[in-house]
Amino acid sequence: MNDVLKLAFVGCGSIAKAHLAGIEQYAPRVRVTALIDPDPKAAARFVQRTNGTYYATLDEALKRGDFDAVDIMVPHDLHEELSLLALQAGKHLLLEKPMAPTLQACDRILNCAKESGLVFAVAENAQFWPEIMEVDRLIRTGVIGEVITAKASFWVQYEPGDLKPRTPWRLDRDRTGGGITIDGGSHWLRPLRIWMGEITDVIAAVDHPLRSMQGESLVHALVKFQSGRIGSFDALNVDSVLAPAEWWRVTGTRGEIVVEGGFQSKIVRSQGQKIKIYDEYNPEGNVVMDQGNGYQASFGLEIADFASAILDGSELSASAEYSLGELRTALAMYKSVESGEWERVWD
Repeated sequence: MNDVLKLAFVGCGSIAKAHLAGIEQYAPRVRVTALIDPDPKAAARFVQRTNGTYYATLDEALKRGDFDAVDIMVPHDLHEELSLLALQAGKHLLLEKPMAPTLQACDRILNCAKESGLVFAVAENAQFWPEIMEVDRLIRTGVIGEVITAKASFWVQYEPGDLKPRTPWRLDRDRTGGGITIDGGSHWLRPLRIWMGEITDVIAAVDHPLRSMQGESLVHALVKFQSGRIGSFDALNVDSVLAPAEWWRVTGTRGEIVVEGGFQSKIVRSQGQKIKIYDEYNPEGNVVMDQGNGYQASFGLEIADFASAILDGSELSASAEYSLGELRTALAMYKSVESGEWERVWD
């Protein structure tokens, strides 16, 4: 068995920066050997840091490159085509969330991966976010008693400077499959599923305060879990100043766990996330974790997990099938907006 995974980056945009930083810090058995992007300038900084070889297309890289797996980080509407191309060429696949904009496309990718026998993982880094894992541990140890409900709030300030000319696709509904819910919202929905169990039903309302975004930039939703408990999911992307806010709140019979936010706006972008427990002994809140920006660490941990599945034959921490939960939840919310009723997440 090889002890190094040779990885190709497919897409050299902003998320690739986080993936490479994560590899450098947390995935020592991964070596990036190919950089694939139609824009050579975008790939240049990655080539310099990795000594990998540049290719303009995945087709070209598959013919000439030396790598075992691909890490696909491109707009959602390109996921299916590139995933099938890589799998059919015998390459293991790490694919940025969501798997694809539609369930039909997801089925085709899953079927191809199953037939190939290769490792296929969806890169939902919230599964490895240290703060998320610590909250899960605290819940399981019973520090707040029996869990009653949980709330996720994805509040972010839109900054035009963050969307370089290469990335206006995030504002295009046809490319993303929707708006903030199907895109960034998955990072906030995965923790709810980890802590509370599977989401079975949703009811939602949306609005469009960010005029440049074709999809929804505001959503308020109630989510029902398999246990019968009810939680909430709120998301907002707006071009006005936002105050610091909590990202998650988990309420139990003996107290609450709160995860504070870290990059809603320029004002608080540099701050890390803190976990606080509120109970009878700490009515004003006790900080139990303040390690900085664990969000960045999560990218490296997810890639290390992917590499271990290939190099060691270990099971993935979260299967590709499991990752459909966030996509199905988003699509059920969109359906609920049209029907005005509760909608099932899993048929």
